[in-house]
Amino acid sequence: MLSVLAPSSPSRRLPVLSRRSSFPLHASVLVALLAASSAPTPLYALYQAEWHFSAMTLTVVFSAYALALLGALLTAGTLSDHLGRRPVLTGALLAEAAAMAVFATAQGVTALIAARILQGLATGVATSAAGAALLDFEDPDRPGRATLANGITPVAGMAAGVLAATALAQYAPAPTHTVYLLLLLLFTAQAAAVLLTTETACPHSGAWRSLRPGIAVAPASRPAMRFLAPGVVAAWALGGFYSSLGPSLARLIAPHMPRATGGLVFFTLTAAAGLAVHAARRLPARTASSVGTAVLIPGALLTLSGPHLHSLLALFAGTALAGIGFGAVTQGALRLLLSPAAPDERAGTLAAYYVLSYLAMSVPAVLAGLLTNLYGLQTALSLYAVTVVLLTLTGLARAVRQPSTG
Repeated sequence: MLSVLAPSSPSRRLPVLSRRSSFPLHASVLVALLAASSAPTPLYALYQAEWHFSAMTLTVVFSAYALALLGALLTAGTLSDHLGRRPVLTGALLAEAAAMAVFATAQGVTALIAARILQGLATGVATSAAGAALLDFEDPDRPGRATLANGITPVAGMAAGVLAATALAQYAPAPTHTVYLLLLLLFTAQAAAVLLTTETACPHSGAWRSLRPGIAVAPASRPAMRFLAPGVVAAWALGGFYSSLGPSLARLIAPHMPRATGGLVFFTLTAAAGLAVHAARRLPARTASSVGTAVLIPGALLTLSGPHLHSLLALFAGTALAGIGFGAVTQGALRLLLSPAAPDERAGTLAAYYVLSYLAMSVPAVLAGLLTNLYGLQTALSLYAVTVVLLTLTGLARAVRQPSTG
């Protein structure tokens, strides 16, 4: 739906998207960003077959994205609070489109890493701006929609990206080009649409100072951040494992299965997470986070049993359980963190959450790749599972010690 702002000259009216239309637009931006982030996962096997690189190189490619995203969140995570949501998000989406062009024309690992770095920088800036805009455009008569959307759109996007790329890898010509060209068109269209939205942030000074690396958690959200940290780290560390080495694990168990099987591992994680995010909205936020943290333990252990039992069923069942835990942790964490934050603290608080999440996702994944090269995938998986279990137990111990407040 379009409404019209009335500037000083009636003859120069600009079409502006209404609040009702702007909310789903920004939700679709988050879906697209995370779809693009996971789209390379099912294609890694094709890249490895063509360019003959190792599992360690694969984790470097994955981590280039996560570390670039971290850098963007630490420096530009609050930029939209200073310059406005619209210009920051438009620029980030155009940079994302440029990253898709680099992917589509990549001829080797160096170009793949460059594309991942550019994508990470653009995604870091865009996710905090779009997530804060969702809170700004939330219908006052329907509170909680923005927090739900901030929880469900990333996992829905990752699931959609993996599923689309898996299907293209299996059935489409030139799969390592097609998916990126489609995403390039999508990001360009979204950038144009964002220009038609109303600016919701009040631009103010301090933009240059905000670029100094730092984490800006709303003071009222800091107790929740301390409480949530172990569970959030465990959930995203497990997500990083499935994203970077999930396809390799599927090939280890069933080397003769279709190529799409590896992509379906990560799709199972994200699809289960999306369903859990939606279901957990009915639970108190702290309960959702604690239950999700507990579910990560059987998920990790069942996944670990897959190679030992030579069972894809165990792998997919463990992945589904891990996804349920991931989604519930995400839903509870975002509600606990964002509810107390003031409007001008939203982008910074959301950026801090993503800093913690992507740090947890990238560092263990790099270590897992190194351990895989040195000791094999099964040993790396065992150590990873032990780490996740210890983190979840720490999170559960905190939940028992601290009284429930929400």
